[in-house]
Amino acid sequence: MEELQIHSLYTLTETIADELFKGCIYPWEALPKIKEFILRLGASLPSDRYEQAEEGIWIARSAKVAGSACINGPAIIDEEAEIRHCAFIRGSAVVGKGAVVGNSTELKNVVLFNGVQVPHYNYVGDSILGYKAHMGAGSITSNVKSDKTPVVVKGEGFRIETGMKKFGAMLGDFVEIGCNTVLNPGTVVGRSSIVYPTSMVRGIIPSDTIYKSRTEIVKKH
Repeated sequence: MEELQIHSLYTLTETIADELFKGCIYPWEALPKIKEFILRLGASLPSDRYEQAEEGIWIARSAKVAGSACINGPAIIDEEAEIRHCAFIRGSAVVGKGAVVGNSTELKNVVLFNGVQVPHYNYVGDSILGYKAHMGAGSITSNVKSDKTPVVVKGEGFRIETGMKKFGAMLGDFVEIGCNTVLNPGTVVGRSSIVYPTSMVRGIIPSDTIYKSRTEIVKKH
């Protein structure tokens, strides 16, 4: 199960939230800690580089935020990030350096590492997206099971009970998610993998693979 561990999925030097993961083995263990972490970190950010726009909201002075965007706290928008027209940040969100949150995209209880792109009509909830991960237009994370029971991470020959009712997806560094894809609760996509458009994904996708369908996952060349 090492492929599911933080060090296998993420480059922690590529997020302002690296301290969030201390003491965690699996990345989803950090999800319940995001809100309080943001409030602690935000209070320590240098005022020459970050502005406290409202209570619990810190925005880098080099970030670009559209006037039509809605940002609820707590939230940290890091340097050179871009929050576009009608983006909706519901709270408990860390948006990394140079990341793009696009038109009509909604974020809730997430960490976006540096360079992440969720640029068109995406929903990202209770999820962690690694360095330069990209979600195509209309792709979403589904973060609650239809029967409302706690999410289980399932792999070949094992299952991990998370105890969480809300858990979207863990996307490793450089992951590419195709347009109009649904990532079901508890999905983990390994570093540098690609998911074809219009896919319905659940479970664990190994690193350096291409997900074409549930029965066809091939190694990248």
